[in-house]
Amino acid sequence: MKMESQALRLGFRGDDFSYAIDLGLPTPSESAFRGDPVIKTEVIWHGEHLRPASQLVERRNAVVRVRRDNGDWDLFTSHMQPFESMMDMIADPQRAAEVVTLRDRIRTWRFYDHFRTDTEAPARQLQIGTYTPVLSHDGRDLAAALQTIFEIGDAPALNAAIADAFPGAKLQIVSQDGRFSVSMHQHGLLRPLSAAELSDGTLRYLLWTAAMLTPRPPHLMVLNEPESSLHPDILPALARLIGVAAKSTQIFVVSHASRLIAALKENSACLSIELDKQLSETQILGQGKLDVPSWHWLNR
Repeated sequence: MKMESQALRLGFRGDDFSYAIDLGLPTPSESAFRGDPVIKTEVIWHGEHLRPASQLVERRNAVVRVRRDNGDWDLFTSHMQPFESMMDMIADPQRAAEVVTLRDRIRTWRFYDHFRTDTEAPARQLQIGTYTPVLSHDGRDLAAALQTIFEIGDAPALNAAIADAFPGAKLQIVSQDGRFSVSMHQHGLLRPLSAAELSDGTLRYLLWTAAMLTPRPPHLMVLNEPESSLHPDILPALARLIGVAAKSTQIFVVSHASRLIAALKENSACLSIELDKQLSETQILGQGKLDVPSWHWLNR
């Protein structure tokens, strides 16, 4: 009985370099890792469209080839392990500059999926203060990231984002023996609230503010359901904050909140894509077969 091949294919394309990877199942063996996927092919090419003439670096199974300036191919290595990506293992800026350039770019990408805001969340605790131009994925260095924005980032934009969501509020970073914590003065209260006393929604908004006003903008930032725990009245302010950050980086927002989506659409630069799930397949609503972007995968 012939088994059908299984594949997981991922890729992206850009103005200069594009990349694709094809993973499959290993050949049957007695290895304890026989359930691990293996990399069948990888390719880096120039421009948006994958063609034989545009390929710059190609990996097939254990073999990696790099195209020279005259168009000929050089064998880079023939000893790649099936679980290793050439993006991890090749670091030669002379023989494979495209790999190094693209890898460094991908490493700047940031994915913020879930910030902890529970009572034991790291963002509510005292943390060692050091320059933090990039907020960690779990927000543990929130106070340091906010202080970094105040000192070497866009402090007016930070103050404006706080005032937009919480009129009359003032943010302050408290330093205690080299450890930082967040303190917030809010209108109508006789004393500032510490990070431990802030509501989940307020703390989450501060986390999004620190992430998006980073002094070191990435090439790509992905926000997954940023509306979680936020009061609906704050969502327009969040949308405006995203609009400010989108001026310096490309941002993808995944959201189910109609109010946030509507506020984002008020920005003329926002591109909205609505997804629909039918029979376990997620599709772009209203997209016909002729509207699908052209994309060609390498044959194994």
